[in-house]
Amino acid sequence: MYNFCKVLFVSFSVILISFCAKKPEGIRKIVPEGAVVEKVNKDISFGFTEGPAWDGKGNLFFTDIRNSKIYKLDNEGKFTVFRDETGAANGLMFNAKGNLVACEGGDFKVTEMDQNGKVINVLAATYNGKPFNSPNDLVIDKKGGIYFTDPRFGENQILNQDIEAIYYIKPDGEIIRVADNLTKPNGIILSPYEKILYVADSYGQYVKAFDVMEDGSLANSRNFCELKLSESKEKLRTQTVSGADGIAIDKEGNLYVTTIIGTQIFNSNGEPMEIIEVPEIPANCSFGGEDFKMLYITARTSVYKVKLNVEGIIFP
Repeated sequence: MYNFCKVLFVSFSVILISFCAKKPEGIRKIVPEGAVVEKVNKDISFGFTEGPAWDGKGNLFFTDIRNSKIYKLDNEGKFTVFRDETGAANGLMFNAKGNLVACEGGDFKVTEMDQNGKVINVLAATYNGKPFNSPNDLVIDKKGGIYFTDPRFGENQILNQDIEAIYYIKPDGEIIRVADNLTKPNGIILSPYEKILYVADSYGQYVKAFDVMEDGSLANSRNFCELKLSESKEKLRTQTVSGADGIAIDKEGNLYVTTIIGTQIFNSNGEPMEIIEVPEIPANCSFGGEDFKMLYITARTSVYKVKLNVEGIIFP
C-alpha cells in the first residue's frame, strides 16, 4: 500500500497516543491510558516498510518496498531477510496452508511463497489478457479466495488495465473484477464474519464498504466512515486526499485505517473513536502477539508497536 506521501522524519522514536475530541459514549477505550507507541527497529533502518503479517508462531513479516525485500521479525526482536528480489512486494498475508501470499506490485502479480520464501505459485498475473497495474494489498477469506486492490502510484501512472479496481481470486483460481468505483483503491480487509469488505481510497476521504456475495462478488457500495484530514497543506494534494492506506480490524468490528495523520480507529458503525499517532507517516498495520492485542504499524523507515485493549483478527 505504498502511497504518494513523502517520508516524514521525526527525531523521537516514541509518541503518546492522541484521542479524537468526539468519541461515541459508552464505548471503552481501545488504547490503554498512558500507552506509548514503541519503535521496534532501533539499530536498523528500512527504505519503506509495508505489509505487516503475523504468522501465528511469534513472528512478524513485512516488506521493504524500496529495497525489494521481505523481512522477518522473530519473537526475540531479531530481523532477518526472508526473501530478496520480491518484485517490490507490498501487501502480505498468510494463507491457511501457512504460506505467505504477496502483492508484487513491481512485477504486476500476486504470488504464493513456501515457508522458505520460494515462490511456488503465481496466483494472478493478468486480467483480460493484460498485466495488472500494481497489485497493492490483499485479504484472504475462509474459503481460500483472495481480494486484492490494483491501483497505480508513483510518477509513472500509466495503467496496464483500463481502470484501477478491486479483484477477487476465487478458490478455483478464476479471477473476477468486483469493484471499480474507487479512485485509488488501497488497503483492504474483511469484517469479522466476512459479510462486508472494506477498502481504503487513498485519494478520497472515505473508506468504502461492500456486501460480500456467496460467489465472492460485491454489492451495495457505500461510504463506511469519513476520515479526518490533515490540517497541514504540505501533506495534502487536495482537500479531499486522506492518504488512506492499510487497514486492520479487531474482533469487535473496529476498523484501523492508516492515514497521513496516523492510524484512525472507527467502530463497527463507522463512528470515529481514537487516533494512534506515530513519529512517521504510517503505511499499514496488523495485529499480532501472543494474545493478538499487539498492533504493529509499518511507517516509512520503521516498524512500531502498541498494546491495545482489544483482540485483533488474523485472516484467514
